[in-house]
Amino acid sequence: MLSPTTSAPASSAVAPPEAEPRKATLGLNIAALANKVAPLLAFLTLLIVWEAGCRLFRVPSFLLPPPSAIVMGARDISGDLWLGHAWATIRVALMGYLAAVVISIPLAIALSSSKLLSRTLYPLIVVVHSMPIVAVAPIIVVTLGASDLPRVVITFLITFFPIVVTTTAGLLATPEELIELSRSLRASRWREYTQIRLPFALPYIFSALKIATTLSVVGAVVAEFVAAEKGLGYMIMFSTSFFKINHSFASLAILVAISLCFFQLMVFIQKWLAPWSLPRSER
Repeated sequence: MLSPTTSAPASSAVAPPEAEPRKATLGLNIAALANKVAPLLAFLTLLIVWEAGCRLFRVPSFLLPPPSAIVMGARDISGDLWLGHAWATIRVALMGYLAAVVISIPLAIALSSSKLLSRTLYPLIVVVHSMPIVAVAPIIVVTLGASDLPRVVITFLITFFPIVVTTTAGLLATPEELIELSRSLRASRWREYTQIRLPFALPYIFSALKIATTLSVVGAVVAEFVAAEKGLGYMIMFSTSFFKINHSFASLAILVAISLCFFQLMVFIQKWLAPWSLPRSER
């Protein structure tokens, strides 16, 4: 028979029942924190390696400036000038993006509702998208002039294709059982699209809109490369021609920031208007 002195250590060695849930919760919190911090740490590591590599190998600043030189180059230009160039790019990107949304979604509805219209217009849309926009841009500028209109058209041409294609795919992916049920209840085509097809296609539509936000900035920059007197794309061309590469990289960093802001704005709109269209992990 065990004495009290020998049985006490054995009982104390057993972990309390609350310890395992606490450990699991702590592990989940650490994993969640790592997921949030990992992108920032990766970005900071990239900047440190970039700075150290430029200094260690003595890379000329007119070839690849280190991050510190890019920051100093950005400070050489006044904030008002940066704001003017950034707003010129944002204005064109927003106008081209909104035009693409207004035209592409109704066009996708028309394509999904008529096989004849789809067979007629879809090949033309593919042909227009297949044309190299850099080659077509000078022709558009000569035809439409040197105002904002040709830059908006160029942005629209780059942006509208993914919205049309993805929205059409989402509308056509609606389960046939739902369509047959609505028709058995004598629902009109308007109710079929507004209450069945469009809600079902919302995940597709928002995915296309997110992609199009970044493409709108690309389109605005391409348009500024061709014909512009203001904008971040114009700033890159101007700075590169005078071998001020640090100014070009600063303009590029601002463009990346604008694209990320556009993307996150669309994510916020989706969470606000249709949170159910997001995966459970992103709601």
